[in-house]
Amino acid sequence: MADSRSSAEPAAADLLAADTTMGPVTLRVADLDAMIGYYTRAVPLELLRHEGAAAVLGRGSVPTVILEHAPELRHASPRDAGLFHTAILFDSDAALAAAVASVARAAPGTFTGSADHLVSKAFYFTDPEGNGVELYRDRARTAWSWAHGRVVMGTEGLDPNAFLRDHLTPETLADPRVGDARVGHVHLSVGSVDEAREFYVRRLGFATTAEVPGALFVSAGGYHHHMAMNVWSSRGAGRRQQALGLGSVDIALPTPDDLGAAVERMRHAGVDPRDDGRTVTFSDPWGNDVRLAVA
Repeated sequence: MADSRSSAEPAAADLLAADTTMGPVTLRVADLDAMIGYYTRAVPLELLRHEGAAAVLGRGSVPTVILEHAPELRHASPRDAGLFHTAILFDSDAALAAAVASVARAAPGTFTGSADHLVSKAFYFTDPEGNGVELYRDRARTAWSWAHGRVVMGTEGLDPNAFLRDHLTPETLADPRVGDARVGHVHLSVGSVDEAREFYVRRLGFATTAEVPGALFVSAGGYHHHMAMNVWSSRGAGRRQQALGLGSVDIALPTPDDLGAAVERMRHAGVDPRDDGRTVTFSDPWGNDVRLAVA
């Protein structure tokens, strides 16, 4: 972890609003029906809308994953920039246990690991088209530790069977769609941590919350992280070509003024937006699309 806050961190007036949250992640997929099946039967989310070549999945009225059918595209190389994982945040240990058990039952071969990160408890999966998925639950903020302006995170062992024994009930096993679920953070594969810092911190206005070798963690409002970027398999990656996988990452800002301030900062930094009247889209140095909108 870094010892002190970098002098290159944005001034308070140039930070994203404290109430900024993550919106849905859009994935381009080859087999729309199979991917709908995974995210509804395994994860499990609800199918909120299905219109033609696109499907929106989430809980209640909150979209979490948008699937866009793009069978003409090919899979990207594992060394390319793009999505590392979409992290879906649950509001209780019971809801997280229900989701983990659901994936274990419906798609047991997709589990890739689990970890206690001190600020959260997380379980990792890979969907049928190779997109990373994290299912997690935060510890209370009062239980987080901070040192020199950085949140203390770790990677401790987390026994999935013990977690399920402690938190799964017959009722949630029978009906695992309990509680709220939304995108808590998004983790990207990028070509350079320094370039990621330039774009996501100095220009967009996130604050750095943690750094580990090859990875940067950033957030708004003192959350442990809304986004992360790593070079663990993608160091030196260039701009993405159109491929299956990540389509876009959505960030929800509290007010139109907050959106306008963010857009002005990006324009001042020389990053041109694409504005459709509701959503403003920027491309990071690797062609990952980041869409800003009012919540």
